[in-house]
Order: sequence, then structure tokens, then C-alpha cells
Amino acid sequence: MPRAPEAWLLTVARRKLVDAARRRRTSEEGADVVQLLSEVEAEPDIPDERLRLMFACAHPAIDEGVRAPLILQVVLGFDAATIASAFLVAPATMSQRLVRAKNRIRQAGIPFRVPDREELAERLDAVLEAIYAIFAEGWADPAGTQAQTRGLTEEAIWLGRLVASLLPDEPEVLGLLALMLHAEARRAARRDAHGEFVPLREQDPDRWDAALIDEAEALLRAASRMNSPGRFQLEAAVHSAHALRRLSGTTDWKAIMALYDALLELTGSVVVAINRAVALAEVEGAGAGLAALDALRNDTRLVQYQPFWAARAELLARLGDRRSAAQAYEQAIGLEADPAVRRYLQRRNSGQRP
Repeated sequence: MPRAPEAWLLTVARRKLVDAARRRRTSEEGADVVQLLSEVEAEPDIPDERLRLMFACAHPAIDEGVRAPLILQVVLGFDAATIASAFLVAPATMSQRLVRAKNRIRQAGIPFRVPDREELAERLDAVLEAIYAIFAEGWADPAGTQAQTRGLTEEAIWLGRLVASLLPDEPEVLGLLALMLHAEARRAARRDAHGEFVPLREQDPDRWDAALIDEAEALLRAASRMNSPGRFQLEAAVHSAHALRRLSGTTDWKAIMALYDALLELTGSVVVAINRAVALAEVEGAGAGLAALDALRNDTRLVQYQPFWAARAELLARLGDRRSAAQAYEQAIGLEADPAVRRYLQRRNSGQRP
């Protein structure tokens, strides 16, 4: 019996309402494509229905940039706003892209079928991108307090393992699975005994899951032997470099910055550029890191991107610019949805005041 039955019932009811609303929204937004997907036949080589539909949605005739978002909406039930946030795009822009994609599917008569095994590789990038977006959405709620995101990290890892079993010779598949396992290994350390947020640099490595780290390292070594480096392998390597702190007691920031250099050259991602600036601050000082962040300020996508403002606030505080740091902290706090992270940022902001 719950200690507070009425509160427990209200919480359950609220979560049920959220789940029901999500199902209705998904049904409305994806009904036209779901009708096409209903014709997809079972494929014994892909033993999971969701994965079959994901590969079907990644048809080469669909614009490359919208394949992963389409998978997230139609197969996995993400709304356009959540998808837009995952890809740093305005919600209205993402909605328009999804509508155009569905119109093209209808007008061109694009057939939805599960590809043959030899066709999986050409559709793989979109499927991996979608799986990573699932994981990232769940990662943002480590305590599993939100009905919309509860269980998503486990689901993403399950899908990653399944793809790895189907395509064991694809290094990026192994890289993505290694990346997710490395991140999941730190779940318990991301909150203290009171439920407060603990940043990576302050986490106790003894609380990391050694078995998951060892599995991730084995996957990363297997991928590296294939001599075809890619985005997910490089991101997993960054996590691997952080994981070495459990053995050495220190973080090799120069190695991490070199990995971010390679990632930035490969992807041109503004998120990678922010992470590189943070690593640069550890190697060359807060001034160098802040200069790298300031070089990104004209990118309008960052106006609503919390990690940019949190990183900027931290570096400004290190440099003693309390007023600018406070402004950046306030911006970051306003953009953060996680109450524990908000409290952490508020404490950081209060701590840098005279």
C-alpha cells in the first residue's frame, strides 16, 4: 500500500493521461504513413516489428535529412516538437519537413517494404540516427520520472543490440552500441543520494557500471579493427577517454579535444563544437574555451540550447565576469526542464556571487 494512496492515484492517472494524449497525437500526425506501413510484411531476418518499420521508413527515395525524424514520429510516437529539439530545429520547421515527406510518399507512391538483407546497409544511417535520438531523449530523464521518456534508454540499447546482431560487420553499429553502453554505465552516478544532479567531472567512478564499460570497450575495439572510423565510434571514444578516469584518477583532456577535433571535421556539428570548446578550456584555459564558444554565438539554433548557455556561464564565472555569468546562468536555468539540473545551475549561480 502506498504511503499516500491519493497522491499515488493522482500520479498514475496523470501519467495515463499523458500516455493517452501521446497515442492520440501520434495517431493523428502519423495516420497517413501508418496506413502505408500497415502493408509491411513480417521479415524473419528482422525479428522485431519496430525495427522492421524503422528500416521501411528509411527508404532511399525519402529525403535523407527527414528519414530519421519520420521514423521517430511514425514508428516510435515522438511528436514534432520533441523531434525538433533532438535535431536543433524549430518545431514549425520540423513539422513542415515531415508534412512534405509524407506528401512525397503519397505522390511518388513510395513502396514501404522491409528491405532485403543486402539493402539494409544503405538505410542504416537513418536507423542509427533514430536509435540514438531515442536514447538521448531517455538520457535526459535519468530518474525515469516522465511518462513520455520512461524506458527509452533501455529500448534504444535493445534496438542497438538487435541491429548489431543483424549487422555485426558494420563498425558504426558497434560504435553506437558502445556509445550508449558507456553513457548508461554512468546512470547511477548522475544523481546523489538526495536526487541532486552530479556533473561528470564530479561523479564517483566507483558508481559507474564496470560490466557495461567493459562491454562497451570490447565493442569499440572490435569496431576499430574494421578501420572505418565514423561519428558514433568517435563519440564512443570520447566516453571511453572519460571512463579511463576510473583507472588513472585523471581525465586526459588533450585526447578528448583531439577526438572532438576529428568529430568536428567529420560532422560540422555545432553540438560537437560546444563540447570541443569545453575541452579546450580544460587544456588551454577558460579564455580559450570562451573564445571558441563566442565564435558560435551567431548560430540562431543556440538561442534555445541550454548546454551552450550553461557552458558559457561556467567559463565566464571562471574568468571572474560575475555579471555576464549570472546572465548566462539565468538563460540556462530558464531553458532547463530537469528540476535537479535547474537546482544545480542555481547553486552554481549563487556560488559565484560575492
